Amino acid sequence: MAKIKNIGRYCLTNQSYLINDSNKNKIQPEFLQVINEVLKEYHSHLGTNLHSIYIRGSIPRGLGIFGVSDLDTIAITYKKPNELHLHWTSEVEESINAKFSSINGVELSFYHLDEILETSTFSIIPFMLKTHSICVYGEDLIQDLPAFKADKTLGNDHLIKLEEQIVQAKEDLVDNDDMDDIVDCCSWIMKIIVRAGLALVIEEEHLYTRDLYPAYKIFSKHYPEKLAEMKQALLYAIEPTTNAQEILTFLHEFGDWMIQESEKWLLIHNPTKTRSMKI
Repeated sequence: MAKIKNIGRYCLTNQSYLINDSNKNKIQPEFLQVINEVLKEYHSHLGTNLHSIYIRGSIPRGLGIFGVSDLDTIAITYKKPNELHLHWTSEVEESINAKFSSINGVELSFYHLDEILETSTFSIIPFMLKTHSICVYGEDLIQDLPAFKADKTLGNDHLIKLEEQIVQAKEDLVDNDDMDDIVDCCSWIMKIIVRAGLALVIEEEHLYTRDLYPAYKIFSKHYPEKLAEMKQALLYAIEPTTNAQEILTFLHEFGDWMIQESEKWLLIHNPTKTRSMKI
């Protein structure tokens, strides 16, 4: 059984604005080789369509754990992703995953330059670049992006999509006997639920983290009666089960409760249910 560890921290702030504490110098040496491999693949397949590359998450913050942490990468392109030939992506991810034991998995993702620079309303990728990423190739756009606060604008992005994400997870799990797919779905939706728990109290606390443990703790402070359920979501995120019915039961119970709470939150903070709120 997975053991919950007190790992992670809240984002630092300066006058209420979130500070990006990622830095190239914080990357542990064991991750440099796989990062270089990812850069090589992006260059090889995107060529002149490549504007810049970023890595985000625990590794650029110096919090990477050998064999446990994912390497999450973002490529900014001159063409829209649907105009690019990206059939090679899955094969490259699988190849890198098999080649390097230092990471649990690598994610390649693609976003159009104009999409990043449109920042009149909240969008999660510009937010992730500004607050959790470093540029490892090309022109660094981070300095051109607006500052962000831990407020309802950020909380809304987690909660406005929660119901459709839980519904999608339920649909993916019904009659699914693909163990790898079940594990991936379980980990994905439980991380979403834990972070949504933080979003429910973001206006009271004005704190934010992508790390699961502190998100679980701050939710439990405000919802002690749901501590056991959120602890189970955290455990599922850390060590996903292959039992699809078990996950479905949890989503029909605690997942549906989270949807109800998110609806209450939206009624107060975003009654018009604007998908992306103004920054």
